[in-house]
Amino acid sequence: MRPPRTAIGTAGQPRHQGELAGQQVLSGMPPGLYPCTPSRLLTFRDCPRRYRFSYLDRPQPPRGAPWAHVSLGAAVHSALARWWWLPFPARSPATGAALVREAWLRDGFRDDAQSAAHRELAARWVEQYLAGLDPAREPIAVERTVAVRTPTMTVSGRVDRLDLRDGELVVIDYKTGRWAPTDDDARASLQLALYALAAERTLRRPAGRVELHHVPTGAVASARHDKAALERSVAEAAAIARDALRADAAHRAGGALADEAFPPAPSRSCSWCDFRRHCPDGRAAAPDVEPWAGLAG
Repeated sequence: MRPPRTAIGTAGQPRHQGELAGQQVLSGMPPGLYPCTPSRLLTFRDCPRRYRFSYLDRPQPPRGAPWAHVSLGAAVHSALARWWWLPFPARSPATGAALVREAWLRDGFRDDAQSAAHRELAARWVEQYLAGLDPAREPIAVERTVAVRTPTMTVSGRVDRLDLRDGELVVIDYKTGRWAPTDDDARASLQLALYALAAERTLRRPAGRVELHHVPTGAVASARHDKAALERSVAEAAAIARDALRADAAHRAGGALADEAFPPAPSRSCSWCDFRRHCPDGRAAAPDVEPWAGLAG
C-alpha cells in the first residue's frame, strides 16, 4: 500500500552535473513528469522523512518488525481476488474462507494461538462478506493496474475490484481495519479519486463512483465524483507531486539541502511507522506499540 525517475542525474553522470540539474529544478526550471502511485504521493504528504526512507535512501534503512494487521489484510485481499478467478460453480462463501486459510501469513502475531484465532476470524469475515455477493455478477476487473497521465505526473496503481453498474465503472477498495469507513472517508480519499480517473482512462468507460468495502462488518462507504471533483483531486495530487519532485532533486544533490527537504511530521501515527527506530522525532511523538496492536476483533 515506486522510486521516481526525473531528468536529473542519470547513472554515470559526474556528480557536479547531477547537482547542477538538481539546482535547476529547485530554482524553478520545468521538471519532468513525476511517476508515482497514490501511496507514494500520500506518503510524501503525510511525512516527507518517511517518504525519504521508503523511496529514496539506498540502502534503505532497516524496517521494524512486521505488523500482524498487515498480514491479515494481505490474506483477505488475496482470498477475495482469487475467489473471483475461480470458475463460477466453485464460488461459494465457504470457498472464500478456505482461500483465507491458504493465503494466511503468521508474520507479526504474538504466537501461534493468536495467529490461528485471527485466521479463523478473518475466514468468517470473508465468508459472511461473500454471502452478500452474487457470484454470477462478474466484475470488470480484479487486482487491475490502471494508469493516467497528466501534465505534471503519471499515476498508476492496482485497484482491488472494478464493477460495472449502469454503464459506469465503480472503484472498490477492501478494508479490514478496526473501524468501518464512512461516506466522508470515501469522498475524501485522494487514492480512490485517482483510481477512478485512471480506471476511466485505462478502460475507456466513465468512472465516478468509489466504494470502501469493510470486510469485517460488510459496511459499504460510497461517494460519487463528478468531473469538477476529479479535477480538484488531480490538482491536489499535482501540488504534492511538484513538492516531491523538488525534494527528490534535493536528495540527489545531497548535503544540508537534502536534510532540509525531508522534515518529519510527528503525530500519533508515528507509533505505526516502519522506520520509527530511525526517527527520534517520531519516537518522541508517540509510544511504542506491539506488532499485533492493530488487530481488529
